[in-house]
Amino acid sequence: RRSFFCSKTHHRALSAQDAMGLLKVGKPMPWGTCVQHSHYIREHGIKQFLVTWRRMKDIANDRLYYGDEIEYAVLKVNHEKKEIRLSLRGGEIMEVLNLREERNQPHIRGCTWHQEYGSWMLEGTPAAPYGGYTSSLVQVEQNMRLRRARILAALAPDEIAPTVVNFPLFGVGDFVHPPAPPGGPASESSSVPDTCINPHPRFGTLTQNIRCRRGAKVDIRMPLFVEDATSVPNGAVDEPAAKRQRTSADGGRSANGTAPVIEMDCMAYGMGCCCLQVTFQASDVTESRYLYDQLATLAPIMLALTAATPIFRGRLSGVDVRWDVISASVDDRTPAERGEAEAPANPLMVGGGNRLLSKSRYDSISCYIHPQALSSEWYNDVPCEIDEDVKKKLVAEEVDPVLAHHLAHLFVRDPLVAFEGAIEVNDEESVEHFESINSTNWQTVRWKPPPPKVMCGPHVGWRTEFRSMEVQLTDFENAAFTAFIVLITRALLVFDLDLLVPLSKVDENMRRAHKLDAVKTSSFWFRKHVIPQQVCQLEPRPATTASDSFEEMTMSEVINGKGSYFPGLVPLCFAYLEHIECDSVSFGHLTRYLNFISRRASGDLMTPAAWMRRFVREHPEYKKDSVVTPGIAYDLMKACDEIGRGQRQCPELHGDVYIEPIVQEGTYDIPLKSSSDSAAIQKLLRRIEARAGPLDGPGSMPTCPARTRACGDH
Repeated sequence: RRSFFCSKTHHRALSAQDAMGLLKVGKPMPWGTCVQHSHYIREHGIKQFLVTWRRMKDIANDRLYYGDEIEYAVLKVNHEKKEIRLSLRGGEIMEVLNLREERNQPHIRGCTWHQEYGSWMLEGTPAAPYGGYTSSLVQVEQNMRLRRARILAALAPDEIAPTVVNFPLFGVGDFVHPPAPPGGPASESSSVPDTCINPHPRFGTLTQNIRCRRGAKVDIRMPLFVEDATSVPNGAVDEPAAKRQRTSADGGRSANGTAPVIEMDCMAYGMGCCCLQVTFQASDVTESRYLYDQLATLAPIMLALTAATPIFRGRLSGVDVRWDVISASVDDRTPAERGEAEAPANPLMVGGGNRLLSKSRYDSISCYIHPQALSSEWYNDVPCEIDEDVKKKLVAEEVDPVLAHHLAHLFVRDPLVAFEGAIEVNDEESVEHFESINSTNWQTVRWKPPPPKVMCGPHVGWRTEFRSMEVQLTDFENAAFTAFIVLITRALLVFDLDLLVPLSKVDENMRRAHKLDAVKTSSFWFRKHVIPQQVCQLEPRPATTASDSFEEMTMSEVINGKGSYFPGLVPLCFAYLEHIECDSVSFGHLTRYLNFISRRASGDLMTPAAWMRRFVREHPEYKKDSVVTPGIAYDLMKACDEIGRGQRQCPELHGDVYIEPIVQEGTYDIPLKSSSDSAAIQKLLRRIEARAGPLDGPGSMPTCPARTRACGDH
């Protein structure tokens, strides 16, 4: 995902640093060739980081800038037949959108559009970052609505683009348009055609290289939501329905044994999921590392709170979120690295390709990175494999041991894609090799060093990216969660809060976040005392110990508060707004957002996942067999689109919040032109002249009224 702390020109330069890595022109190498350059790329990636570190480590007092990223799915609808498919026109639509942006004035009001993994996907960001003012938090929803309106204006009449995490029929039969048979050289999938992959050569190569490094197709297995009439796939033991229900609906991070599962076999099942991400510029490097740690503890909380993914491959799933599907879809570890087999070392691979790695490269973090983070092994209590040589080199170059440990952990991975003719680059001016590792470690939060300075480009500082949230159906919801995370970062800094818990508890929270309706049914490990001791009590409380510093809390308690010792995240946001004396207009908007989040956390409002699951189970076509039929999928996606456009109100999701309908007219500013098309001008002047009759005198009313444009005219 990209940084957007930049002007339009600089934005293009930075768009290389996205989730898939560097989208450059050139021919990417197949795995057999790429792996031969792995050690060189990793070695020079560290050198490139050190150049950045020496240049930027002492910068301070940078302003807060932030931005969001939203992904959209383009779907083709046949209303007569009640059919819906993926429309593989994402690239074509993106070109239209970017051309229209260039013709307008993005510095006044604009958007930027980017390629995504799926050829049916679009990613939209604001054309410029939001500034550090309360008014900017109001602008977030305005820009999100603008993006949606501009996408709608670029679609064909039979297309829609709802903000849903995944397409419910993905991998089921003939689910793409234009039609294509499953498989291809990149994925070798038995259910998904390679035409689903963005045609930029990097994406197909990335898909193929993950499969080749792994030594087999990716293996994604998610628990099936089992009901009375559910058929157990793949010969799994047909246990009594009630027992299977408890097994599959209990959620979890893996499905094995006899539990019925939904099987998926290619990267598109994961990287085809849409999400909401927010990136912040910190005042300095230390602040960026503090925010990284604190937000990492919130990642599973926000994953559960935004849950919106109850369906995979045409079946109701036993989980409500996307995370583990994506994690498995890009898991390039060899059997030896997964601990499933022994294998001789491959000298071309990092760690010989047989060093045990406890997580996929798409997962939760494995170490905190604030300068004081490694002072306590009690917090860093999960396996965190590192490259010892990388850490020694960084420490020798005066990188502190904590940050060196984090980078050495990232560099236990091989680069996945390299381009011909782009191996030997100027390490003083390029960060391509560093980003080939950093940008393909897809963790719940990402620490982002400044990019190289671009001539005449703006300054870009140290940033932290929050990556766990699921995209919501409406711009109101997406703006609410964006504003909430921004306010949390400000409250963390102003009140000097501490949310840290041991990383084993963060990982446990990630597992619990996957459960069905986790907002209502799960509890989460959370810190009991987050406010500095000297501030919150007249009499000092006993020193915090390992046994009482954190406890299990419900989602409502985490968000709204518990007892007299934990105020809750929403009340802390309100306290921050009181502290800065927020203006009344912004406060009104933010109160709507915070009240909405409070009500969702308390269970008063449904998550999108819970609402979708109920929609399916109450549909007339549903037979209590876990199957989402084409007719159900059509009605569900149509409803999601209507809710997102404000054409259908949904009090189960939004309470009394009214979602204003999206209006396509006026999505682009109309310039006050001074130049003209002479032919058009002559035609207009003749019409004006014809309005006056020969007997009309000076100052008389015209006898022929001017034509005015009706609302429905185009």
